[in-house]
Amino acid sequence: MERYPDIEIYLAGADLEALNAWLGERLDAAPLQPAGKRKWRGRGYCAGETVPVLLVEGVADGFASLWLDSAATPWPRDIDLAREAVQRLGCEVRCSLGGWQPGDDPDRFWQVCPSGHEGPIDWPDSGQ
Repeated sequence: MERYPDIEIYLAGADLEALNAWLGERLDAAPLQPAGKRKWRGRGYCAGETVPVLLVEGVADGFASLWLDSAATPWPRDIDLAREAVQRLGCEVRCSLGGWQPGDDPDRFWQVCPSGHEGPIDWPDSGQ
């Protein structure tokens, strides 16, 4: 399975305390610290590698961006992190359809819902 060089997902209304607990468990990360307006930074560890973490609240339609700037994570792809985030945080999560390449449609995303529904959507024009 392909492993992405970094991972980014978008969380709808995730609780910061629950997010910190999850990242602490999975990445041995200390709680995220304020890093400017609506930004939180932290650092986790996986397989002896450092995993920089950035959370930016309110990036689009009330979603927060969670970016793990490392290939050394327990999740090989964005969708793997998105599916676990839905289970652990109980909120809707969106991510890219796959590894982005020039020429790809930038508004096509994968939506994962707590109800178990998942599939491709147009975002921000999805109206969902």
